Amino acid sequence: MKTFITLIRWTVGLLFIFSGLIKANDPLGLSYKMQEFFEVWGMHFMNPYTLGLSLLMNIFEVLAGVALIIGWQMKWFSALLLLLIIFFTFLTGYALFSGKIKTCGCFGDCLPLTPTQSFIKDLILWVLIVIIRFSLRSIQPLFSTRLSLLFLSIVVIGTAAAQAYVLKNNPFVDCLPYRQGNNLLEKMKTPAGAIPDSFAIDFTYLHQGKKVTFDADHFPDDFDSTYEFVERTDRLVKKGNGLEAAIKDFSLQTLGGTDTTTALLNTSGNYLLVFAQNCRDVAEWKDKYEQVRSAALQKGIPVLLVTADASEAATIFSGHSILKGDATVIKTAARVVPTYFLMEGGTVRKKIAGAKVNTPADILP
Repeated sequence: MKTFITLIRWTVGLLFIFSGLIKANDPLGLSYKMQEFFEVWGMHFMNPYTLGLSLLMNIFEVLAGVALIIGWQMKWFSALLLLLIIFFTFLTGYALFSGKIKTCGCFGDCLPLTPTQSFIKDLILWVLIVIIRFSLRSIQPLFSTRLSLLFLSIVVIGTAAAQAYVLKNNPFVDCLPYRQGNNLLEKMKTPAGAIPDSFAIDFTYLHQGKKVTFDADHFPDDFDSTYEFVERTDRLVKKGNGLEAAIKDFSLQTLGGTDTTTALLNTSGNYLLVFAQNCRDVAEWKDKYEQVRSAALQKGIPVLLVTADASEAATIFSGHSILKGDATVIKTAARVVPTYFLMEGGTVRKKIAGAKVNTPADILP
């Protein structure tokens, strides 16, 4: 029995360590996933806190996993893990049964799971943690309290330091479709045999003091100006097969509003895309960007600044080539501001965070 409980402890502990570390590789990605849940629930006020929650959650998962393996303070950590897995099961269950969230982000972008897979995983973990919870008497700590505290402190500091690094330098392992070596045009193609989800649009109106809901094909016969619009919702009618383009909604526009995405990605030769979601801290990277831009232009390499804050960028960088992009797409392509993409046609030849560009030679060919 003791061997069986030890095996369960190691299994659950390693899973939590793996889960925490793979998300610590990209804490911003987890924070964006949290925002997705909060947006669906109408809890927009929580968005500013998602990064902090992401950082703490990743540290706790790794810490709890290690504590479980070494058998330290099992009474407290088993209880905390039980509460955590109940919360995770709720999230994955909501994603599965509501259909409003396509992935839960349990293992980040490096190992995407379907809602069904995530929900089953959490149910199994829930059972295993309950077994551990009722077997505390058979679990003895591997180390002394002092050695355990030292070891766990190193785990916390190491995980926190790793996350601090990637927040400035992009993930250690880039699992996004915009990673170095990928051809963006290829990633934008819909896979053969893809069947998209089918949705129906439901409208809710207020009429004679009551809310009335109907779809686009069943408007009331007496519909007129006395119906006051309340909201429009999309209802899943038929689930697709899950096959879709890896890159969706990637669009680059000139300041005049002309879509130049396809033309740009079909350009022959090298050019430099500098992704900056916003211009809030532009003073911190403006000088280095100017140096890189000057060196690139001397080599005959066009430089285009891609930002969601196009009007502000046009004021700060007067005379520069600026393209408008969607903020969500930009923060997916480039986690940190700025991030340099050396492109050759549609292929990402180099992708480097601005903090790692010491000289123009670090990014230019």
